[in-house]
Amino acid sequence: MPLVVFQAPWSRQLKIISSLSAFLLLAIPFVLIAKSQQSPSLLYSVAIALPPVILLLGAVFAIRGYTLANDCLQILRPGWRTSISLEGLQEVKVDPTAMQGSVRIFGNSGLFGYIGLFQNQQLGRYRAFVTDQEKAVVLYFPGKTLVITPDKPERMAELLRQRIR
Repeated sequence: MPLVVFQAPWSRQLKIISSLSAFLLLAIPFVLIAKSQQSPSLLYSVAIALPPVILLLGAVFAIRGYTLANDCLQILRPGWRTSISLEGLQEVKVDPTAMQGSVRIFGNSGLFGYIGLFQNQQLGRYRAFVTDQEKAVVLYFPGKTLVITPDKPERMAELLRQRIR
């Protein structure tokens, strides 16, 4: 099967959260530098450097899109990919409410995406690579669940279902 690429559109909420977070993470060092003494302590220097590092890490893990090639789903990142085998895929659902009531266990909740390990009543514990919760596609595997948000959720679900048969 040829390579199929889907975009990862950002929701309005994600754009607002990412913009505000980026502004704050860039502003904090300037405020700290303006208030620093002649020779700031090591802790103070770390406090100045940490916000831009957090912003950079968030950007490195951002989601640009998704590809389907052979038996693999690839999450496109800036300069690299996360590959997830589709072996054992049991069910695929398009569900815009999939992430409602979710609690982040580990990961990122709004700086360039909702990425990591989450949990809610509906799905239990799941892994998310999400940029627009309204476009959620839920992939069910034995013992794990995955949520992605391609620009064409119905088309993605259709292609994934073909791999189950």
